[in-house]
Amino acid sequence: MNIGDKFISRHTVSVTETADRIGSGGLPVFSTPSMIALMEKAAFTLAGNHGTDTVGTRMDVSHLRACLPGTELAAEAEVTGIDGRKITFHVRVTDRNGVIGEGVHERFIIDPERFMSKLKGK
Repeated sequence: MNIGDKFISRHTVSVTETADRIGSGGLPVFSTPSMIALMEKAAFTLAGNHGTDTVGTRMDVSHLRACLPGTELAAEAEVTGIDGRKITFHVRVTDRNGVIGEGVHERFIIDPERFMSKLKGK
């Protein structure tokens, strides 16, 4: 994986992802937690496409504009930094009218078996 590597996924907002349905707000618009999950999935997939298992450790994003169910989105993750096991991404979600949200996401490279064994040992 290198700085500048990108991954873009396409997604259509469903009624199950609205703020009123998941409890993060009262309106039938695409929820912030759903947007964050879409961003994280793009970064996770980008790392996985390079044979790397990762876990998310930090998300700092702004939800800039609302959209309705049925809206077609593009979620993009771009590698902006690599520091040992830490990978930093610029993440962004857009629709045909522009940016819906964007920010910074960090993930750490892990060995899944070792990671899970630490949790099971507690």
